[in-house]
Amino acid sequence: MTEVTSYRFSFGPWNISEGADPFGPEVRTPYSLIEKLDWYRPLGFEGVQFHDDDVVEGLDDLQTGQVTRRAQEVRQALADRGLVAEFVAPRLWFHPQTIDGGFTANAAADRQYALDRCLRTIDIAREVDTRNVVLWLAREGTYIRESKNARLAYQRILETLNRMLEYDPEVRIWIEPKPNEPMDHAYVPTIGHAIALAYQTVAPDRVGGLIETAHAILAGLDPADEMAFALAHDKLGSVHLNDQNGLKFDQDKSFGSANLRMAYNQVRVLEEAGYGRHGEFIGLDVKVMRTQKQPGSTAHLTNSRETFLHLVEKVRSVDRELEQKLIDARDYEALDAYTLRHLLGVSDGSAADSQLPAMAAAGK
Repeated sequence: MTEVTSYRFSFGPWNISEGADPFGPEVRTPYSLIEKLDWYRPLGFEGVQFHDDDVVEGLDDLQTGQVTRRAQEVRQALADRGLVAEFVAPRLWFHPQTIDGGFTANAAADRQYALDRCLRTIDIAREVDTRNVVLWLAREGTYIRESKNARLAYQRILETLNRMLEYDPEVRIWIEPKPNEPMDHAYVPTIGHAIALAYQTVAPDRVGGLIETAHAILAGLDPADEMAFALAHDKLGSVHLNDQNGLKFDQDKSFGSANLRMAYNQVRVLEEAGYGRHGEFIGLDVKVMRTQKQPGSTAHLTNSRETFLHLVEKVRSVDRELEQKLIDARDYEALDAYTLRHLLGVSDGSAADSQLPAMAAAGK
């Protein structure tokens, strides 16, 4: 009997946002980290995604002992609520010394700042009891090609990865690729680039990727295929499920909001690969709509989680025998029709659905 995955879910505190965007200010009142942590379990979430300064606010201005004490306080807050830290990510794109990038900055002092911040992030991650560090290479790129040597930039990224891996022999690094925003030309824009880098490191088994739905779409790629590629290399550390309405800015819409069939295929790839059976989280990275009022600040999270679970049932209830007959007959029109009807909830022995086997036979 096939093992059935029981999924665990995570999100980051930034997903409960105040609605500010590049064109307007906050429209909702901020909640504290502790207030947000109180909501995780009631909403059906167990894992917490962190930036380093989500754990330790203002960490650049604190001494090591102060950073450690604050991280330990957050660890206790998680334990008190039955929560675990999924990962910690250095927020390298806000600091003035990362204007020109972190690992790939032209100034040696700026590159050193980025490395030091990553090593401190590892320390924070261990204090909140996780081995996982996510690198979103936000400003690792250029505004104009001539400003940096791309070959040298990739070497510098690799050097940083190796320094992090050597600093802590148990740390796991998950690279989160994104093709654009905030940089015009991004280095490591896809999971293929990330995995190629992983294999070059001093510890390839501890480097993988985190794939976000919207980021893949922004590269003109299908997120299910990106996930499948990482899974084929056993390098999918986590996912950020959301949705994206075309090649626009990074929208982080609720999962399945823009393209339900694309969401279905992401769930299918994860389910069929057994993702989650070793404790991997279904991570969400979704923004509440700017129009949402204060009491609805978490609706996008519960909606996305419920959509995922509904699609899991769609994947598990699909007629595999019929699918295979249609594939063998190369009747992809019928397969397409069956998939749509299944998602619509009408593939249940209706007259239209019962015609599909005959269509397959006719196609042989």
